[in-house]
Amino acid sequence: MKRAILAGLRWTSLRLRLVVVFALVALTAAVSASGIAYWLNREAVLVRTQDSALNDFRQGMQNRAATLPLQPVEHDLQVAAKQMADSSNSRYNVLLVAERAPGKPIVGASNVDGFTLDDVPKSLQEAVDKKQKVTGTNAYPYHLFWQRITLHGHPYLVGGTKIIGAGPTGYMLAPLDQERRDLNSLAWSLGIATFLALLASALLAQAAATTVLRPVQRLGDAARRLGEGKLDTRLRVSGTDELADLSRTFNRTAEALEKKVTDMSAREEASRRFVADMSHELRTPLTALTAVAEVLDEEEDSLDPMIAPAVRLVVSETRRLNVLVENLMEVTRFDAGTARLVLDDVDIADQITACIDTRAWLDAVELDAERGIMARLDPRRLDVVLANLIGNALKHGGSPVRVSVRVEGDELVIAVRDHGPGIPEEVLPHVFDRFYKASASRPRSEGSGLGLSIAMENAHIHGGDITASNSPEGGAVFVLRLPLDATPPATTAETPEGGAEQ
Repeated sequence: MKRAILAGLRWTSLRLRLVVVFALVALTAAVSASGIAYWLNREAVLVRTQDSALNDFRQGMQNRAATLPLQPVEHDLQVAAKQMADSSNSRYNVLLVAERAPGKPIVGASNVDGFTLDDVPKSLQEAVDKKQKVTGTNAYPYHLFWQRITLHGHPYLVGGTKIIGAGPTGYMLAPLDQERRDLNSLAWSLGIATFLALLASALLAQAAATTVLRPVQRLGDAARRLGEGKLDTRLRVSGTDELADLSRTFNRTAEALEKKVTDMSAREEASRRFVADMSHELRTPLTALTAVAEVLDEEEDSLDPMIAPAVRLVVSETRRLNVLVENLMEVTRFDAGTARLVLDDVDIADQITACIDTRAWLDAVELDAERGIMARLDPRRLDVVLANLIGNALKHGGSPVRVSVRVEGDELVIAVRDHGPGIPEEVLPHVFDRFYKASASRPRSEGSGLGLSIAMENAHIHGGDITASNSPEGGAVFVLRLPLDATPPATTAETPEGGAEQ
């Protein structure tokens, strides 16, 4: 499903843009070529028809209308108009207009129903009747004029001229339906050609995109696998173009990254094993040292006052070293992924009370927790988290420390607040870092520097988290959030830890 979504995203990006650009270029070229071809053919067809009809009409006016008497009757005009129309190869109607007396026109038409004087535009009539001045560049007072008009939804060519020397005025009306059909057929042909060109360009763009983008897609997939940790991912290189060079560069980079990560993993594993082995080896002498220190602590009152401070220092540092070794072993188990939960149903109020009672903190801690809040957690790890948070608040913030418990949905929320100066803003992002020291001038402290880090790891293994902040009223606030049931979804039975984890 994820691959399909990613493929869809790729299609809507570079591939689609490439196809669209190809299609737009092809569409622009095809439309331009088709438009020019249509315009040229249209002019050629119309000019050819127009010239043929007008030449026939001019010839007919000279041969027929010019031979009419000076004062023809309507019958004479009608016969001449019909003869002109019948002798033409251009299929047009003729209309002849003369005067039997001033102001009394007579009209003769080859087809009375098909062509009348009302069909002739007024502007054309005025141009035909207008007598022009004869000059060196204009040898005749009257000329042939024409227009393309539309009558009753059909295209026509209408032309007119006047016989020089008081002869009749003639008009012709030639239909252009055939030419319009021819031009429509041409337009359809050019449209189909444009569509085919567009389709061909889209197919060409798809082929080009596939050729260009397939290596890019393989490179993206390889980079994704590399990011997922499959460091042995390599690309098959073929050719000598830029994409082949890019593939070779990727392979060299992946090889160098794999080598570096392998070396770092080996060093990290060696370091982790060293810490684990060292911690384990230190436990035996530490056990003996702890026993001796306890004896010396019990005999402190009977010791020489001169050596009593040294004895107290030895006892304190032995205990500190013992805590440090235990914390190192705990951190090692988290790093190795061997830490496991031993779940049990826990009364949170009783658990917190037991934690502070065991460490004699009852007088310094205020507990705000209702009885009966139950959660399925690891009680030992919860005790470690609470001890670290409360102990850190007492050591750095001072009493009273307030611990409040509430339930939000399916989460258990435990807030630990002190009344100290709070945590500096520059320290807040690092309070859970291992061995982090808030002040460089105090690199040594009574703690191991691992307490809050171990608390965070124990929260994470439960599926929870810890946040640190400063309260507006003053003091630091640590908020522990844990699920009320930390049972993993696939867990069917509890697996107790062995060895030192018990």
